Amino acid sequence: MSSFYAIDERDAVRRAVSCDCLAHRHGNAADRPVRQRAYPTDMSDAEWAATAPLIPVPAWMGGRGGRPEGYCHREMLDAVRYVVDNGIKWRALPKDFPCWTAVYRFFRRWRDQGLLTVWHDRLRRAVRVREGREPEPTAGVADSQSLRGAETVSSARRGYDGGKRVNGTKRHIAVDTLGLLLTVLVTAAGVQDRDGAMPLLKRLRAACPRVALVWADGGYAGALVAWCAAHLSGLRLQIVKRSDTAKGFVVIHRRWCVERTLSWITARRRCVRDYERRADTHEAMVRWAMAQVMTRRLARPAPRG
Repeated sequence: MSSFYAIDERDAVRRAVSCDCLAHRHGNAADRPVRQRAYPTDMSDAEWAATAPLIPVPAWMGGRGGRPEGYCHREMLDAVRYVVDNGIKWRALPKDFPCWTAVYRFFRRWRDQGLLTVWHDRLRRAVRVREGREPEPTAGVADSQSLRGAETVSSARRGYDGGKRVNGTKRHIAVDTLGLLLTVLVTAAGVQDRDGAMPLLKRLRAACPRVALVWADGGYAGALVAWCAAHLSGLRLQIVKRSDTAKGFVVIHRRWCVERTLSWITARRRCVRDYERRADTHEAMVRWAMAQVMTRRLARPAPRG
């Protein structure tokens, strides 16, 4: 009977290839064939080599309950990166990825259990060490960006930014001097920058206790500077204003790096607008967008000197 079934050589090679992720070595992912990587968003071997040691250990390996994972971690990361970079719906994932319900469960588990934040922060520390910096930053830059909200954004999360004429939400971010994300907060677009900066700076103090100086633009001037000095001891907010004599486009000292980070984030189509029903989901999308930037930077050849 077996003589009636021809074996595809490509399928045989695909099944022979094994992955070194935790789900393959200790879970049940070895029962499934390895997917052929064909998309620009797929991690290269150099990216995976730099990323694999930084992935948080699953709960089932630490004896904290749960079943061994049945899908390759590398394939799951590639699937989420595909969604974030191409801006598609979860149900529109190509068939060569795992089932969209499994990919979404992976995304939701990493979001709710804080695994994404842990992995993102580990990537940031690795990039900073690679660039010759200390793992933890001591200075940061804050800014905000208004986004149009899709029909999936509820009225409770939606607001109107009169200055930008945008009906939707606003993401507040803080980055280090390399432009790497430190923390992110999503609010309604009608929230003023100085009002959204208060919870943002609280998150920044909890995530990066060594940060002692934060630069911001003129929209954060006023009572926020005194509030920061009174409620966040050891953290100073410095306003960097544009010169009154400047005309046209001018690169402003210290503020250009956060503007570049916002352009990195909006380069991922899922982050161009706010399509999410929950604020923490969009915050997770921003971290996934920055994780793709950092993994590609870690995969580059080491700088000389």
